Amino acid sequence: MPRTLHTYTVTPRLPERLAPLRELAYNLRWAWHPDTRALFVTLGGEPLWKECEHNPAKLLGMVPQATYDALSQSPEFLEKLDAVWADFSAYKNAPADPRWAGLGTVAYFSAEFGLTESLPIYSGGLGVLAGDHLKAASDINLPLVAIGFLYQNGYFRQSLNADGWQVERYPSNDFYTLPIEPTEKKIAVQFPGRIVHAAIWKAQVGRIPLYLLDTNLPENADADRHIAGNLYGGDQETRIQQELVLGVGGVQALADLGITPTVCHMNEGHSAFLSLERARQLRDKTDLSFSEATNATAAAHLFTTHTPVPAGFDIFPGELVWKYFGEFAPKLGISFEELLDRGRAPQMEPGKFNMAVLAFRHARYINGVSKLHGHVSREMAHPVWQEFPLDEVPIGSVTNGIHTPSFLSRQMAELLEAHDNNPLELPDEALWNIKQERREILVKWARTYQRKRAELRKASDREVDEADNILDPDVLTIGFARRFATYKRGDLLLREVERVKRLIAHADRPVQFVFAGKAHPRDDGGKELIRRIVQFSHDPQVRGRVVFLEDYDMAMARRLVQGVDVWLNNPRRPYEASGTSGMKVVMNGGLNCSILDGWWAEAYADNGSAVGWAIGQGEDYADLAYQDHVEAQAIYHLLEDEIAPLFYARDEFGIPRGWVAKMKQSMHKLGPVYDTRRMVTEYATTYYLPAAKRAAKLAENNFALTRELVVWKEKVRHEWPQVRLDSVTTDSDHLEAGQQATVRAALWLGETLLPGDVQVQLYTGPVDTDRNFLHAAGIPLTCEGKDGGAWIYTGHLPTEHSGQQGFSVRVLPYHPEAILPQELPLIVWE
Repeated sequence: MPRTLHTYTVTPRLPERLAPLRELAYNLRWAWHPDTRALFVTLGGEPLWKECEHNPAKLLGMVPQATYDALSQSPEFLEKLDAVWADFSAYKNAPADPRWAGLGTVAYFSAEFGLTESLPIYSGGLGVLAGDHLKAASDINLPLVAIGFLYQNGYFRQSLNADGWQVERYPSNDFYTLPIEPTEKKIAVQFPGRIVHAAIWKAQVGRIPLYLLDTNLPENADADRHIAGNLYGGDQETRIQQELVLGVGGVQALADLGITPTVCHMNEGHSAFLSLERARQLRDKTDLSFSEATNATAAAHLFTTHTPVPAGFDIFPGELVWKYFGEFAPKLGISFEELLDRGRAPQMEPGKFNMAVLAFRHARYINGVSKLHGHVSREMAHPVWQEFPLDEVPIGSVTNGIHTPSFLSRQMAELLEAHDNNPLELPDEALWNIKQERREILVKWARTYQRKRAELRKASDREVDEADNILDPDVLTIGFARRFATYKRGDLLLREVERVKRLIAHADRPVQFVFAGKAHPRDDGGKELIRRIVQFSHDPQVRGRVVFLEDYDMAMARRLVQGVDVWLNNPRRPYEASGTSGMKVVMNGGLNCSILDGWWAEAYADNGSAVGWAIGQGEDYADLAYQDHVEAQAIYHLLEDEIAPLFYARDEFGIPRGWVAKMKQSMHKLGPVYDTRRMVTEYATTYYLPAAKRAAKLAENNFALTRELVVWKEKVRHEWPQVRLDSVTTDSDHLEAGQQATVRAALWLGETLLPGDVQVQLYTGPVDTDRNFLHAAGIPLTCEGKDGGAWIYTGHLPTEHSGQQGFSVRVLPYHPEAILPQELPLIVWE
C-alpha cells in the first residue's frame, strides 16, 4: 500500500454547444423544473437516469463522450437545450422584487436540507421543510443564503430483514458526484485544545446559495473528521460538536465568504450557538459590552421551533458545555456561569443547558409551525416567562407549507396550467383520468420496486414473484408514509385486524393500504410498529393489498403523494407540530383523513368536510389506550361509511362525481394556503423585514439606542424587587351593563424608577366558576400623580358584557423602543 495518496478530480469535457448543461446540472432548480429534468433524461436515457439516482451532476460523468459529440449536432436536442437555458436564464436574472427592498440578506441555518433524493443530507420532515423554504425563497426572489452540513454518510438507508425488523446502513457520499461545488474556502473552529477545520461547499438552489460545512478533512484528527459524519448520529458529545460547528462555524463561514446577514433564522435550536458567535464578532468590532452586543444581535434573530414536546429540545449537561465553551465565555466578556445561565430556565431541566432556551433568550422573534403548535410552544416555553399569562408568552406561529412544484405530477401541472391554475374549472373527466393514471403508475412502480427489494434480500422465489401482483390499480388506495415514531401510531389501523380484512376484501368497495417510513435507529418502539405492519402484510388474507415500501425517500414520496387517493394521518394530538406530508397530496388530487392536529386542525376548522375527513373532534385524552380505541373506531367508521362509498359511487361514465367535487374543493381551498410561497412570504413580512429594520435602528449612531436600552434594562432589573402594588380598590363589585366603575391602585417604584419606566394595567376578562380567566386582556391605567410615597393609578372597569368578570392589576416594564416581554420578562401582580 502507498504511504502517500494524492487525489485529483476528473470532470466531463462538454462540447462548447452543450456548455449550459453544466450550470443546469449544478443548479438544483432542476429538482422542481420538469423540462430541465426531461432534458437530462433525454441526455442519458431513462435507464442511466435511474442508475445515477436522478442526479444530473453524476449523469454528466456517465454519458459517453460520443453521445455528447452526437447531441452537439442534433437540432432536436439543441432546440430543447436552448429553450430550457432561456427559461433558466430568465429565472436566474429576474429583477429584484421591490417587496424586499431594505431587507438585506437573510441567513437561514438548519441541520438538514431535503432538496432532492440525490443530495442525501436530510432525514425527514424538518429537512424537507428547510429545502422547500429555500426553493420558495428562490421563486419569490427573496435575498437569502443558507448554512448547513455536508454529511459524509447522511441519514441511513433502510432495509428490512425477514422478520420485518429495520436494518440501517450508512453508505458514504461521494461529494464529487453530487450536485454541489467546493468554494475553496475553509473555516477554523476552536475546540478544546485543538482547531477543527471545515471546508465550505456550495449547492445552488435556484437563486439561493446553500453553503455546506464538511469536516472530513485530512488536517483534522480522525474523530473530528466524523463530526459531519452522520445526521443525528452519535452521542451527546457528537451533537454538541455538530452544533458548535453549525452555529459558531456557520457564522464564521458567512464572514469568510464576505456575507454580512441582516437577519439570522434558526430552523430549530441546533444552530442556536450562532447567537453567541455573532455577539462575539460584534464585540470584536466595537466597544460594546456583552449585554449590548447580545441586545443588538438578538434583534435580528428569528427562532422557529418544530418540536411539540420538551424532550425534543437538545439539552446538554453543564460539564459538557464547560468542555466546549469554558474558553469561549471570556471572549464574550462574561463568566462561564453567566454563559450557562443563557441556556437555563426554572422548571426546564435545572442545571442543564437547553438549546431552545438559549434561542429563546437570543431571538426577539420566535414561532411555532402551526396555530395549534404555537399554543403548544407557548406552554413548553412558559417557564421562561413563568409569571405571564400563557397567551402572552411571546411565541407566534407561521403554519408550514410545501413547495408544490417539487411534488406535483407533470400531468396535473399541465392540466392546471391549461385552466389558469383554477381547480374549480378542471373538467371532471380530465381530473379523474389523471388520478386514475397516477394510481396505475404508482402500482406499476411499486411492483417493480418490491420485486427488486425482494431479490436484494434473497427472498424466496414465491415472494419475488408475488411482487408482480401487489396492489390493484382500480382500488381505493390509502397512503401512510412518514417517520415511524410511537406518537404517530403507524399501527393504529391494526387494532381490529378482522375489520381491516373485511375492508380489504369487500366485494364492491375494496380498500388497499401503502405504508412507508423510517424509525430513528435508536427508536425500538418505532421499529416495532414497522415490524407489526410488515408481518400483517404477510397474512394470506391481505397479502398484496397491504404493502410496506422500505427505504422511504423523496423520490418515493413523490410517487406516493401523486398516486394515492387518501392520505391517512393519525398522530396522538397534539404531538404533530405541523406535518407536511398530507399537504403534498392536495394539488395531486388526493384527500386527507386525519386527526385534528398540526396543519389539519386549522385546515379543517376553516373548510370542514368539503376538503377531507377529520378523525375525531380534537379531543384530548388522559387514558391513551381509550384514545387509541376511540380513534381507531372513528377511522373504521369513516372508511366503511363515508370514504369508500363516496369513492365507488360512479355515474354512467364511471366517474365518482361527489369524490371529484371534494378533490376540487381541496385543491382550490388548501393548495394556495399550504404552500411555501405563502409561508416564506409570511416569514418575510412578519419577521424578516421587521427584524432587519429593528437591527438597523439599534445600530444607528454607533449603537446609541442599544446602549440606552441596556442602561434602562439594568436600572429596571436592579430596582424591580422594590416595585409593589397595594391598596387596589373599586367603587363596586356589582355593576349594571354600561355603568362606570373606577379602579384605583397605589404603586411603589423604589428609588430611581419613574412612571415612564413602567406600565400599570388592569388585567380583566370573564371568569369561570373556579375563578379562572376564560380570556383576558391588559388595559393601561392612568397615572394621576403621587400620594405620599406611592404613585396613584386609576382606570375604569369594562362593563360592556354581562356575567361574572374578573380583574387584577399588574405592572410591567415599559420603554417605547423595547420589544417586551422578550427583552425583559418582568412582571408584578397585586
